[in-house]
Amino acid sequence: MSCYFRHLNEIFAEAGINITHGNKKQIDEAIHQLVGANYKDYPGTWRKIKQEIMGDEKKRQEFIVKLKNVAK
Repeated sequence: MSCYFRHLNEIFAEAGINITHGNKKQIDEAIHQLVGANYKDYPGTWRKIKQEIMGDEKKRQEFIVKLKNVAK
């Protein structure tokens, strides 16, 4: 599950999210939903994150804000 999480440590830190065993699935599902990928399509989710979020600072910041709201 969530093999791409290790690549998002900086984003999680900026969002103030501490990934735990208890919240990992919730965050994973939220990320899939935020990028418009089917749940458990990890390669597709990571591809969308890399293409749409990592390459554009504005989209990256928007993603962080949305992620913060979901993780509350």
